[in-house]
Amino acid sequence: MTIKVAIFGVGLIGGSLGLCLKGKPGITVVGHSHRPGSLNRMIERGVVDSATASMEEAAADADFIFLCVPVGNLEEYLRKLNELPLKPGCIITDVGSTKASISACAETCSRPGVHFIGGHPMAGSERSGVDAASTLLFENAFYVLTPSAAVPEEVYQRLEQLLGYTRAQIVRVDPELHDEIVGAISHLPHIIAVALVNQVCDYDKDNGLHRMLAAGGFRDITRIASSDPIIWRDILLSNRDVLLSLLQDWNREIDGFIHMLEARDGEKIEQAFQKANQFRGELPERRKGAITSLYDIYIDVPDHPGIIGQIATELGVQHINLSNMQIIESREDVPGVLRLSFRQENEMERAKQHLHAQGYAVYL
Repeated sequence: MTIKVAIFGVGLIGGSLGLCLKGKPGITVVGHSHRPGSLNRMIERGVVDSATASMEEAAADADFIFLCVPVGNLEEYLRKLNELPLKPGCIITDVGSTKASISACAETCSRPGVHFIGGHPMAGSERSGVDAASTLLFENAFYVLTPSAAVPEEVYQRLEQLLGYTRAQIVRVDPELHDEIVGAISHLPHIIAVALVNQVCDYDKDNGLHRMLAAGGFRDITRIASSDPIIWRDILLSNRDVLLSLLQDWNREIDGFIHMLEARDGEKIEQAFQKANQFRGELPERRKGAITSLYDIYIDVPDHPGIIGQIATELGVQHINLSNMQIIESREDVPGVLRLSFRQENEMERAKQHLHAQGYAVYL
């Protein structure tokens, strides 16, 4: 018996799902897009078995339907699917980063024999689009599922079993709790990063020195401020109530630092840093999460001609895929610091071991 999986929105996430499922025993994957160019590309890229611009054709007789469209379009797609003659027992799921709103929509337009289970694979990439799709995207990442109490356990297990092909760790969470957690660990940090960058941008108008001196660390800690504006507009509005509460808590934290500084209370400042250091030290270091991890290593390199090319050649000979390299410091008579960036943790580990064996001082 063939299992039909329909994917609406075949970009990074949808394409990676397609790659994980396509070719597995008894599974056929159909992709959907309104754009002819996207249909051609998903076929060329090999992430689906077939592609169609027709919602009806994609959904017909589908056992599983994955909605991988932007958060702002999820409810529209869910309502359109509800008007189609779906296969009895069909499971609809999504990959959006907010769950309460789409789960509520699913309850209002539910119908007998069709089940909705919210989903959120907590994995991403610095790249986007179907060309960035990878079978490794979800590996060792958390994949959150948020079924309502009305979803039979057998139905939930069917989806969980299918997602086993992604090699992600499935986590079952209440939709509202999911939004509170992701709001705190992903959505709020994005807001803070954008606000901080915009604040420094305004200061820079006076002299231009802020822009010049903000290289390195400041650019690194605020990299998520470069996220797609349209996507994040929809995410923040979808999680509006949670974020309003989180921002009030954030304001209280900032007020606390204002009071510490006004009172010159060094002890409380120290305690605040100690608390943060302790909690951060307990976080998993190399686990995929809500914010894309950086896989970087640093190397002390002598200041002589050809050293950068030599290191790049060393990695190329070992077939290690280097995504970026940056000279952080290089001065006469002072060893330079070279940062090497990788898209996969295993590439980083291989590079670290090989360069260390070649006598380079390598550190994280």
